[in-house]
Amino acid sequence: MLASFRKAYEEKLSNNGLSTTTTTTRDFLRDTALSLMFAGRDTTSTCLTWLFWLIATNPSTETKILEEIETEFKKWRVFGVEESRRLIYLHGALCESLRLFPPVALEHKAPIEPDNLPSGEYVKSNAKVIVSFYSTGRMESVWGKDCLEFKPERWISASGGIKHEPSYKFPAFNAGPRTCLGKEMAFAQMKMVAATIIYRYKIELLEGGGYPVVSPRDSIILQAKHGLKVRLSRRNY
Repeated sequence: MLASFRKAYEEKLSNNGLSTTTTTTRDFLRDTALSLMFAGRDTTSTCLTWLFWLIATNPSTETKILEEIETEFKKWRVFGVEESRRLIYLHGALCESLRLFPPVALEHKAPIEPDNLPSGEYVKSNAKVIVSFYSTGRMESVWGKDCLEFKPERWISASGGIKHEPSYKFPAFNAGPRTCLGKEMAFAQMKMVAATIIYRYKIELLEGGGYPVVSPRDSIILQAKHGLKVRLSRRNY
């Protein structure tokens, strides 16, 4: 992705009659990388929070993630972006977390000119249209009768690869020309963090008995209202 940014940056300078140097290109790539990482800080951490909650309340998925890690990496080690792509089931679990608890739960749009929605609804210019990604991910008409279930398997194709869904059906990273530029980077970061924690620690949810019930916060970012209280127990390998 950074290679694409670099190419576009150099082409833009060239078209404007400007030359590039190693220093200016390096500074541009550094600033771009930092922007992508900081822009996704809250959304990435929110997705991981809900992932750990979903896994803690669905123990069978934790077992399958561990089996996948042990199968793909015979001996645990730090892995990179290319290797993270081999964790198909974990990818599906992250997609389910994003479907059920999209970090940005609402999106609003405003047409420049009057328009008609596919439903036939007339929309005036500059009218605010609120799109609920949270509701879309839980609609039976979109995801089927098991729409409220946490099923990473729904993201795995018959051939065992990642099953891709249209962005207008799965808008966690927005859709169309406004699709999040850091999507692939976010998946790579989340897989590295999630795989490391799940492999090394057993996650026990602390809920009830004096601990607050985990529920979404009413905010721009769909964080857990009281955070996620857990007990981590180191696994014996």
